[in-house]
Amino acid sequence: MRRSDINAHITHAKELFESISFKLPFWGHYSPAQWDENPDLAKWCRTHQMGWDVTDYGEGDFAKRGLILFCLRNGILRQPGEVPYAEKIMIVGENQECPWHYHKVKMEDIIVRGGGNLVIELCNLTDDGKMDMVNDVHVRTDGKLNILPAGGKVVLEAGQSVTLPRTLVHRFYGEEGKGPVIVGEVSQVNDDLADNFFFDCDARFSEIENDVAPIHPLWNELAS
Repeated sequence: MRRSDINAHITHAKELFESISFKLPFWGHYSPAQWDENPDLAKWCRTHQMGWDVTDYGEGDFAKRGLILFCLRNGILRQPGEVPYAEKIMIVGENQECPWHYHKVKMEDIIVRGGGNLVIELCNLTDDGKMDMVNDVHVRTDGKLNILPAGGKVVLEAGQSVTLPRTLVHRFYGEEGKGPVIVGEVSQVNDDLADNFFFDCDARFSEIENDVAPIHPLWNELAS
């Protein structure tokens, strides 16, 4: 991805967050120079995978497959004194896919905070690690039990949520014609380096072409 595009996506995300009065922590607006002046905070955020994250899953077509994320809080697995939870805010465009994946450790609630509607498709995981396109899926939306056929979908409007247990395979995208979706995530500790298991995408993190300077570094670019 080009840095100029990443900068534009972050700027757009900040505008959408502001449209629903969602406030980022103060360091969500830090420039690279400000991060350099705060090395302890930079190390903390990088170690905890907190901050900006923009990906096209290594495929070079952000509008088709991509995601903007900001992790506000997070712990570290099996570390004494660490919080056991995480929180993210994300932007999902119309028909912009987060591809099929699951987590072995993390349980999560996906919540639509504003904007358009979020479509989530679901299936179970077989014992040998494949997508189960035979058996029904049991999933709860705001506590209500839904029984869906394999590959079935739920559509979430603003204020609605779905609880995704461990190993439940899922993908999501914004519903066409409804505009970009502002999506929250509340979960157990999040580890994007080790607890994402994809089926058909190249990479969780993108290679970056620095055609311009960053307005805000991504979390994995912070000094450790």
